[in-house]
Amino acid sequence: MKVSLLNYGAITQGWWINDTPLILGYDKPQDYLTDPFYLGAIVGRVANRMGGAQFKLGDVQYALSANEGSNTLHGGVAGLSRQHWSLEQISSVEAVLNYTSPDGENGFPGEVRFEVRVYLSFPRLTYSISAQVDRPTPISVAQHNYYSLGSDRNVSDNCLKLASNGFLDIDNQGIPSGLVRGVRENGLDFISSKPIGDTAMDIDHYFVFAPNRDHQRPVAEVGAPSGFKLSVYSDQPGAQVYTAAHLSDPFQSGAGLCIEPSGYPNAPNISSFPAIICSPDNPYHQTLILEISGGHA
Repeated sequence: MKVSLLNYGAITQGWWINDTPLILGYDKPQDYLTDPFYLGAIVGRVANRMGGAQFKLGDVQYALSANEGSNTLHGGVAGLSRQHWSLEQISSVEAVLNYTSPDGENGFPGEVRFEVRVYLSFPRLTYSISAQVDRPTPISVAQHNYYSLGSDRNVSDNCLKLASNGFLDIDNQGIPSGLVRGVRENGLDFISSKPIGDTAMDIDHYFVFAPNRDHQRPVAEVGAPSGFKLSVYSDQPGAQVYTAAHLSDPFQSGAGLCIEPSGYPNAPNISSFPAIICSPDNPYHQTLILEISGGHA
């Protein structure tokens, strides 16, 4: 097993077993400078969408960088995925990336020191993501791999299982309304493993993980026609699941599956959602573990 990292966007350029690629990526690092799909990137400060490109914290209203219509996507125009990080290889199986986001970057308050540690231990790839802030500010980071799992077929052929019985209701711009809808009643039931193509719609939804779940068990499992199986372990309350309907050249639409654990999207604007506000006394931390089994490599 091997992994390739870039200092731009803390991007995971590639992840392989032998010569079998497990994620989508560009061969040339410079292609990431104009990539509109967030391939393999660390996204934030706040992953996913912030409605109206604004939020209120205390008595202060903050205006953010709008980069998807009137909304903020993945932290704004110059989010974490568009920054140059420091990158140090600690050993043959571990690397650490660091980036300090200045106060006011993309409209967010406070200076934030981000660190991403990446560790390879067959059959697992682990991301340990942390952030130290100098004042209260929202932080919710996601890792944005597109999992292909050695297959060049559409992910509709993949079997998906999620530790979730609810997903966030969204408007026509993808902004959560504050409601949680049941998966069984809305055709997004992956409580038991089934082919993604059995659903009647393209998926780009935040699935809420069962709060009483066994944290020793994966929050998501993906089985591909290649025979590879991906198990995702996360300490986050949910994940955006995206079937890549909007991928385009040089990739095929639906060629990869994104599973992006993070805090609830748009949380600072919805009081009923779990808070994502961090402070000097309450720093940010996320652990994401990806485990591979099976395959015909």
